[in-house]
Amino acid sequence: MAKTAKSAVLELGDLKSEQLQQKLLDKIAEGVYCTDLERHIAFWNRAARRLTGFTARQVLGTCCADDILKHVDEAGNELCTTSCPLSSTIVDGKSREVNVFLHHKKGHRVPVCVRTVPLRNRGGAIVGAIETFTDNTTHMADLERIRRLEKLAYVDELTNLANRRYLQDAMNSRLAELRRHGTPFGLMALDVDGLKTVNDRYGHDLGDRMLTVVAQTLSHNCREYDLAGRWGGDEFLLLASYATPAELAALAERLLVLIWRSFIIADEKPLSVTASAGLTAARAEDETESICKRVDQLLYHSKTDGRNRITTDFDSPAAAS
Repeated sequence: MAKTAKSAVLELGDLKSEQLQQKLLDKIAEGVYCTDLERHIAFWNRAARRLTGFTARQVLGTCCADDILKHVDEAGNELCTTSCPLSSTIVDGKSREVNVFLHHKKGHRVPVCVRTVPLRNRGGAIVGAIETFTDNTTHMADLERIRRLEKLAYVDELTNLANRRYLQDAMNSRLAELRRHGTPFGLMALDVDGLKTVNDRYGHDLGDRMLTVVAQTLSHNCREYDLAGRWGGDEFLLLASYATPAELAALAERLLVLIWRSFIIADEKPLSVTASAGLTAARAEDETESICKRVDQLLYHSKTDGRNRITTDFDSPAAAS
């Protein structure tokens, strides 16, 4: 069936050369792959490799649900076994566009816009489907920010996120803006659950990889004006700009779900972790020390109340003021 799907791709348009078509598809910025009726991958372009980390050799002939892309939605539901847009397009022949989170080879989740179209042979019968996907993160802004941070020695070496020094400076700046202009922001402290168990069983190298997965999931899925950084060890901070308490809570819930649904392969099996978080809104009277102490206490409650949860103080009188 994979051969049939590939031959149908080569029938598209008036191009005569398979090699020329390959070169043209490799030139475009969107990731492109096609599958047969059983979703076995028959074509994989260069942008797909760049966006996912998987080479064509690693994916051709496999099913897209086989620990490769494994799309999930914002709630963490696996689409490959429930509401796969590509599978639905194969069934009804309708094109689709949806925002999902794909699994990168390194383990983290990347937000992408997916578009699917049916793949037909000369007789019009559906023989597979084509999926294109584009990165929804603000990579150019991220790269520029990383370059600036590197010049100032503000980057955490392991995760490539902002380090503790930069986070402290950023908090001071945002607190000054809050007092001067009333610009609100929130602070989330996030701690990886069970990292010691991962280190003890698989070694610190794999534990470091898992920290990087968590870091990149935060980096790719926070908003454009948010700042994620590594506070130290297995603890991360997120400075969330221009947000109401409800928006902060929704953002935190989404990030925890995406961390839980990210994974790396260890002993030939998917390995994932969860995270616990504390979440608070900055107050005009706050200093860096006071807001960090408050969010750390909230994080402590999440860890002691069962982990893989978020504790906020949004119902307290001080938070509402």
